[in-house]
Amino acid sequence: MPRLFTAIEIPRDIAMSLSFLRGGISGARWIDPEYYHVTLRFVGDVNDAVGRDIALMLGQVRRPAFDVTLDGVDQFGGHKPRAVFAAVKASSALQELQAEHERLMQRLGLGAEGRNFKPHVTLARLRDASPRQVADYLAARGPYRSPTFHVPRFVLYSSRDSVGGGPYVVEAAYPLLASGGGGPAGASPWPALARA
Repeated sequence: MPRLFTAIEIPRDIAMSLSFLRGGISGARWIDPEYYHVTLRFVGDVNDAVGRDIALMLGQVRRPAFDVTLDGVDQFGGHKPRAVFAAVKASSALQELQAEHERLMQRLGLGAEGRNFKPHVTLARLRDASPRQVADYLAARGPYRSPTFHVPRFVLYSSRDSVGGGPYVVEAAYPLLASGGGGPAGASPWPALARA
């Protein structure tokens, strides 16, 4: 039974710049740069038939490609930090893409996402991290800002036997429309649907 989620991928050069933010928090489980992504919609554990339905439904998305910038480093968990992340600068195109994924998943009978969408790239998962150490980390690395990068597609990822942080497998890739809506951006082919 695969665990699925939709996401945008982080280009290699941006992932490399994010990797320089690693370190400085005892006991942190740092995400490998090849698994950096921005989750659009977490689906969870589903059977193969539902996975195929999701892959087909996502093929109906017709949204324009857009640009993204990562802007700042922060943490989830407040006084009990559980993750540090690079924040995504507000983008109406990204918000609209995520909202469409949410509507599609609900149309398939999946429950609504329980959390508000806060786009980010998880850098590390924390367990029993010192709030002071996390605050010091954020003070030193908080001003991070990536170059703006283009998002020509979104993907359907799966993960198995993991507690987060990879490994992830691209089950299907969905090109976004080129500027002007004239067809898919880039040369990405339409996906081979999730395995039977």
